Amino acid sequence: MTLALEGVRVAHGAHEVLHGVDLTVARDELLVVLGPSGAGKSTLLRAVAGLTPVSAGRVAIGERDVTRLRPGQRNVAMVFQSYALFPHLTAAENIAFGLIVRDVPKAAAAERARQAAASVGCGHLLDRRPGQLSGGERQRVALARALVREPDVFLLDEPLSNLDAELRVEMRAELKALHARVGGATLHVTHDQVEALVLGDRIAVLRDGRIEQIGTPDEIWSTPATTFVARFVGSPPMNLLPADGPLPGLAPPGRLIGIRPGALRLGSEGAVASVERVEVVGEDAHVYLRLGEHSAVARIPSAERPATGSETHVMARDADVHVFDPTTGKRV
Repeated sequence: MTLALEGVRVAHGAHEVLHGVDLTVARDELLVVLGPSGAGKSTLLRAVAGLTPVSAGRVAIGERDVTRLRPGQRNVAMVFQSYALFPHLTAAENIAFGLIVRDVPKAAAAERARQAAASVGCGHLLDRRPGQLSGGERQRVALARALVREPDVFLLDEPLSNLDAELRVEMRAELKALHARVGGATLHVTHDQVEALVLGDRIAVLRDGRIEQIGTPDEIWSTPATTFVARFVGSPPMNLLPADGPLPGLAPPGRLIGIRPGALRLGSEGAVASVERVEVVGEDAHVYLRLGEHSAVARIPSAERPATGSETHVMARDADVHVFDPTTGKRV
């Protein structure tokens, strides 16, 4: 099934949270909605699920207009950030709960729960209660509960945000493999740019209830449509400098140039810069520079880092420069 949002608006009283969102998730596509806190990501997900009413616009799943349908009539499955497991039920009972309330025979529900648990690697945990499970194990149970419903659309609300860094990497790989195996239109929201770039077939960048850009991870990274996307995706964020500033000749005057930290080159040629501080991050060093009235950051191999307080020279290739309109923030 496909998922389509057409001009979707959501308002809480006089405050509008979503401003006419248009979005389509293809059959078997994993689309990640990426944005900062307060962008409207969870509101968008809840509008699709039917948990938040839509003020205007249309939500369709396949050929069905589900805009005014109750959550139980939409055939969607949602995985919450907090997992939302019943603490008094075992993992098996949590997974099968949605089937039981829909009057699926207990034996059939138990077998489907067992199969779903096995598919996400928590088959050995079925007799345990949530309090006896780690964060990663609870996440697997929550995923199994979504899978067992065989929904038309999967909705994932920041499902990895409560996990530690190592487990987050592991679960990212498992989620990607699971989606490749199971398929289904999947809408996944997160504030984590790495998660979005790794998992998404496409990414929709959301800002203040409006979509800034939709594209593949490579398109979002290589051709950001706005200065917001350019700086939100990337760590350290993209450097933005006036075209007639410390690195002239890379774009016409009056424009804004964007250069990713990894594309700034330090050496004996180019604009003079002073090194304000250096942050060593494993094999990389983030070198924070002062170029006259402007600042920038370069990412270079740690072994090549200059000393704090020293002077260096900075340059960039034309091919690595992004050009934006300083008034609208849009890519030129």
